[in-house]
Amino acid sequence: MPQLSAAPACYLLVLMAVMSIFLFAMMGFDKHKARRGRWRISEKTLFVFALLGGAVGRTAGMLLFRHKTRHWYFRLGFPLLAAAQAALCAYLYLKS
Repeated sequence: MPQLSAAPACYLLVLMAVMSIFLFAMMGFDKHKARRGRWRISEKTLFVFALLGGAVGRTAGMLLFRHKTRHWYFRLGFPLLAAAQAALCAYLYLKS
């Protein structure tokens, strides 16, 4: 059987890091806007970016900025999604 390279895991890890940093910044920006009663980032947008690999940043932003913590699906869903994304990355790395 041919040896798989670690490239898929590395690409996934880079994607998750970039998306997490971006989503973390989005959470801070949205909290800033919320305090001033201004335009907000939609929950749908936050979910999409989290699904695209930014769940770790979304979870960190939620905890640090104390933002979007009232809904159960945010408090429970994003940490679970972050764990699933990390597990997928670890699986791909270990398999290679």
